[in-house]
Amino acid sequence: MYLSKLLTLTSLLIGASSAAIIKRDCAATCGSHCYSSDEINAAVQQGYSLEQSGNEAGDYPHEYKDYEGFNFPVPGPYYEFPILADGQTYDGGSPGADRVIFNDSGELAGVITHTGASGDGFVQCQ
Repeated sequence: MYLSKLLTLTSLLIGASSAAIIKRDCAATCGSHCYSSDEINAAVQQGYSLEQSGNEAGDYPHEYKDYEGFNFPVPGPYYEFPILADGQTYDGGSPGADRVIFNDSGELAGVITHTGASGDGFVQCQ
């Protein structure tokens, strides 16, 4: 009986410890924030949907002029929309430092951040 309880407890502990170790794949890291592909795609879809309907959340999306001269993999014109570190989709209020950039076809151009940039500029997320 003691052995049975010990085995049950051991299996519960092993299951709990493996459940606690969840690897989060970072598609982009902005400063110390890791964003998954799903989070990036959700932000792009929300921004693109608002842009297509002529609506906004806060002041977003708005045209991104690319003053920094990034080499995006898709053609412009570009729009910027906040991506939030808490995993929520932006719906107004403080936009935070991080942005997804997408074009007028809804294609992801990149993920950029004010974190680590000089002035009001942006740097590309890793």
